[in-house]
Amino acid sequence: METGLFSKKIIAGLIALVSLLQVKGQDIHFSQFFEAPLLRNPSLAGIFTGDYRIQGVYRDQWNSVTDAFRTGSLNVEYKMPIGAGNDFITTAIQAVFDKAGTVGLTTTHILPAVNYHKSLSDEKTMYLALGFMGGLIRKSIDVTKITTDNQYNGGGFDPTLPTGENFTRPYFNTWDASVGMSFNTTFGENQQNSMFVGGAYHHLNRPKNSFYRDPGIEINAKYVASVGVKFNIDDYSAFTLQADHCKQGNFHETIGGALYSYKVGHDLEDPLYTLHGGLFLRWRDALIPVVKVDWHKFSVAMSYDINISQLKTASMGRGGFELSLSYIGFVSRDNSSEYKVLCPKF
Repeated sequence: METGLFSKKIIAGLIALVSLLQVKGQDIHFSQFFEAPLLRNPSLAGIFTGDYRIQGVYRDQWNSVTDAFRTGSLNVEYKMPIGAGNDFITTAIQAVFDKAGTVGLTTTHILPAVNYHKSLSDEKTMYLALGFMGGLIRKSIDVTKITTDNQYNGGGFDPTLPTGENFTRPYFNTWDASVGMSFNTTFGENQQNSMFVGGAYHHLNRPKNSFYRDPGIEINAKYVASVGVKFNIDDYSAFTLQADHCKQGNFHETIGGALYSYKVGHDLEDPLYTLHGGLFLRWRDALIPVVKVDWHKFSVAMSYDINISQLKTASMGRGGFELSLSYIGFVSRDNSSEYKVLCPKF
């Protein structure tokens, strides 16, 4: 075997090992965390200008060294006024697909959600929201691609030998639940600025997490604090800050940054384009430049992780590429939020 190829396999193995250690303690996450609001906090569902929103994010990580992670998220939200006041309810569904490593460790989430927005003012946008999300998690693995020490004999590797791993089934299903609260309001001159702050408690039921059906192995609870502030600089430009801090088991993660936005076109209510550019930081892990374009109801964003962690030498600074798409619209109904003076938005 050539030395270069051997070295590359050693590096790939080390990164895969670190990845598995991280997966054990941490959930799936995105650098464009602001494009997957339900994964941050189920009470962030419905905080947008529109009646419904469809968002998708795709992440491809560490393919410069090994086939490590491919992750996709899709969330759909539908917002409805309640009664004659300014309260709203949002129903939603969050789906996540993740595939990692040469053994194809695959995780699928299907999580319905509901969020109630309680209006706290009749004069300005000010809401307190309580959201719940829960559903099915399915994990599977390709046992035909597993290799173990039991398959090595005096003559080398023999794939016909048994692995010694006794899976009852190469998959398992479990149930998950999360809850969160958030506060959302506008402020400043003519109420042109907006902000939200929220906290969430994920995996409150401690889902089981073992292919061996070991009841003592559970997914750690995760606590997430989120904040976002949008400042209108003038009629054409704005500055948006977003950040999350989460704790899961012994792992902590902080990510935050800013986007500058500029409207192109003469119609300020419906500009031809809105261009966004900015930079985010996942503390001690990656710098993340982001570009985004809004075209009427559609948005597309791209980002790339520049690795600054201890793996930067092995990965040559290359982290994960992400692409996100979203669509926000109104429906034809008398009580559409399009005609509401006050509604949850950010």
